[in-house]
Amino acid sequence: MHCPFCGEADTKVIDSRLVAEGDQVRRRRECLSCHERFTTFESAELVMPRVVKQDGTRQPFDEEKLRAGLMKALEKRPVSIESIEAALNRIKYRLRATGEREVKSMQLGEEVMTELRQLDKVAYVRFASVYRSFQDINEFKEEIERLSQGNGDAADVARALAENPTGKG
Repeated sequence: MHCPFCGEADTKVIDSRLVAEGDQVRRRRECLSCHERFTTFESAELVMPRVVKQDGTRQPFDEEKLRAGLMKALEKRPVSIESIEAALNRIKYRLRATGEREVKSMQLGEEVMTELRQLDKVAYVRFASVYRSFQDINEFKEEIERLSQGNGDAADVARALAENPTGKG
């Protein structure tokens, strides 16, 4: 680490401590040349894969875009911010765990649907309707029936969608 005061390359670590709930290391350093002291922070840099869109274009992973998509699907649904953040972290973890430098947008969409299915069935159907471009009510019905095969609450989902299909109001 170069000294920020004199630019010397030789510095020594005087003290190291974990900070930010163990996500960072704080190091006190001293320059061996000018003897000035300074603090550095070290954290792991976790690189997210690039997203390959259906048209073949590539773009950097955008956590805010992912969060906005989840929030839109979960709008006016009884799901805590903590649950949403946990789902977001699980999606990011699984994407990083692939070890790939690029991931298809379709895979990202499926990851979102997996999380929404666990968080809120209505939000899941909302997201699926846009993601899979449902064309008519029969496609909604088919998706609700597929969902009900998992745990039998299709009537609740259908009723919630019928009462408030867009989440507005």
